[in-house]
Amino acid sequence: MSHYFNTAQLPLTNKAFSDAEKVVSRHFRMSEDQLRKNKYDVKTLAYLTQHEVKDGAFAHLCKYSFEKPGSSAEEGKEGFDFYRVCLQDNIILNAVDRANSFIKLSPLMLYIAVHELIHVLRFGNGNIDFNASIEEKEQEEKVVHDLTRNALQPAGNHDLTMVLDCFSSRYKICDIFN
Repeated sequence: MSHYFNTAQLPLTNKAFSDAEKVVSRHFRMSEDQLRKNKYDVKTLAYLTQHEVKDGAFAHLCKYSFEKPGSSAEEGKEGFDFYRVCLQDNIILNAVDRANSFIKLSPLMLYIAVHELIHVLRFGNGNIDFNASIEEKEQEEKVVHDLTRNALQPAGNHDLTMVLDCFSSRYKICDIFN
């Protein structure tokens, strides 16, 4: 049985991504329009296809490439990449439930949203190849965790600080979220 965001929780996820766009834009000194040039959308578990579901992660990023109709190999490929942030409602909600009010959904969603948007930005800018090796992706996760923490620190409040502490090297994420 899957555990999906309810009608009260869905607006919190939308707000988290709206706020995350502001945080990421401010942190990287870019306009929100510049950030949005990295095409992405966000889907919750109820709307994901099977390959977009990933056990053990709060979110899973999928990349889709689209070619412009009529473009050919000799002209060079024309098109764009599109990223989908696939929220794993069940994993997120189970972590919040297990944390017994220690971690609240809104600040956790903000952390997840900022983290995923930084991935989108870094992939879109070519900082790392989406199809990099497992070792490179593990290193990238560390980089993105640090960037997420730095981006969110100015916005810190008690509840967000609790989430940031859970992702810091002082704590093991699994101590609270697993």
